[in-house]
Amino acid sequence: MERNHKSDFRKSCIKRLEFTSRFLKFSKEKKTVEKLKRIINKYDAKNILLYIPMDMEVDVLPLINYLRKEQKNVYVPFMVGDSFKLVKYRLPLETKKFGIKEPKNSFCINKKIDLAVVPVVGIDKECKRIGFGRGMYDRFFYRLKYKPITVFTQLTLCKTNETLTDKYDIRADYIITS
Repeated sequence: MERNHKSDFRKSCIKRLEFTSRFLKFSKEKKTVEKLKRIINKYDAKNILLYIPMDMEVDVLPLINYLRKEQKNVYVPFMVGDSFKLVKYRLPLETKKFGIKEPKNSFCINKKIDLAVVPVVGIDKECKRIGFGRGMYDRFFYRLKYKPITVFTQLTLCKTNETLTDKYDIRADYIITS
């Protein structure tokens, strides 16, 4: 796989997202959250990995609030070294490295997650994730000893018909765009 080609593809996907209007973004996010609820209910997932959204990612905060009211365990990434660990979602959030928001560190026992919702910049021919290029999700999933149901979210589908990923890159069970 040629690194420059993957980088060029990532940049083109990000550029596409920059032209999404606020109204269209809100509408797409609402539809995506509803689809996510259906998948979570389908699998009766109790322990769910979500993320604190950045501007170009699907805003899943309404989903986090809904799941907490439903007594589900919501975990989010907490950056540690070249990857992250799971921490329970709780307020307040702090802005950390790369502008990513996180709750404070907690020393919760590693819970087995049933379902993971992962933001993507794009996907390749193999339905594998093209992220922001730091590989944190790939390293996290590579180190897990099991595979949860994995759902990719994306505001606008950005897919290539080429293979741009490596064997260790994560693959989706579901890809949700609106």
